[in-house]
Amino acid sequence: MSVAIGLTSCKDNNTPSVTKFSIKMTDAPGAYQSLMLNVKEIQVLTSEGTSTLDVGDNRFDILKFRMGKDTLLASQDIPSGQLQEIRLVLNETGNTVKVDDVTYNLTTPSGQSSGVKLKVNADLTSGVAYTLLLDFDAARSVVKTGNGKYILKPVIRAIPQAVSGAMKGLISPAASNPKIYAITGTDTIGTISDSTGNFYFPGLKAGTYKVNVEPISPYQPKSIENVSVVNGSVKDLGTVTIK
Repeated sequence: MSVAIGLTSCKDNNTPSVTKFSIKMTDAPGAYQSLMLNVKEIQVLTSEGTSTLDVGDNRFDILKFRMGKDTLLASQDIPSGQLQEIRLVLNETGNTVKVDDVTYNLTTPSGQSSGVKLKVNADLTSGVAYTLLLDFDAARSVVKTGNGKYILKPVIRAIPQAVSGAMKGLISPAASNPKIYAITGTDTIGTISDSTGNFYFPGLKAGTYKVNVEPISPYQPKSIENVSVVNGSVKDLGTVTIK
């Protein structure tokens, strides 16, 4: 299954090179009493290599996560870059389906031992958090054989989305060595500029911010109002001049 998407990308030598990446699963219902999945690991393939996401002890009834509900499988930082493929690897045991009060073990075809492969085309922006929602089609994923057994052939739709934005800028002169604060409502997030004057706020929730720049003496503080941050993109404030 292939899912093609386009998400805003922005790379900068002065910004982090990792992306907060989470994977959740939800269910498209099937006519079963329960459908237990035993996830071993998730592999994320990007242009920067392969990352293996630890899912811990993750055996769950997927039928409990439908109608807008989902369950978190894994969440960690991975290298930013071009997202290419997701591999959902299930344990060989612990996958079961319950039908008419009888529980059956689900076997998985040997060809899927390396994981269920989902092609995904997306740019992962440095410092922006992303969630990939795996929509598991229970009705099409469980196949009854002629001898009364059941086989698990997962049919999954991948739905990626950016769940945060970011902000960057350049303080001039860099010697003003300021602290920078991004403020929205009652939330305040702080950072400092580097030796060249660049600053970066990763993982900001979408909204309108006030940015306060507080340099060392004798430079004067400066405020920037109504800075809009949207999911999936980096707001560039350009050069902020301090006097």
